[in-house]
Amino acid sequence: VQLQASGGGLVQVGGSLRLSCTASGTIFSFNAMGWYRQAPGKQRELVASVTTEPNTNYADSVKGRFTISRDNAKNTAYLQMSSLESDDTAVYYCAAGGSLKFASRVDYWGQGTQVTVPA
Repeated sequence: VQLQASGGGLVQVGGSLRLSCTASGTIFSFNAMGWYRQAPGKQRELVASVTTEPNTNYADSVKGRFTISRDNAKNTAYLQMSSLESDDTAVYYCAAGGSLKFASRVDYWGQGTQVTVPA
């Protein structure tokens, strides 16, 4: 299984970006897909996740600004990020598996994609 993430980049404060994460290979329906992020000197944190039901979960810091969605037919999850802040600057990692609650229990990781929001 491979997770291919795309959509990162440089955006000004208040701007928007959309991240995509597509799963390929021998795929079972992941119960959960989502993103973690890691800023320099900080621990990796869960940003948002979506299950097959779909139930969504967001970090408090992004509630009201980020929206996660999922297209099960395309094995793809999307993270729409709006009203971006400099604190959102980080490498964003796509993740998938039974549960994304703990990074140590994530089954699959994608490559990171850099999101930069200059202060």
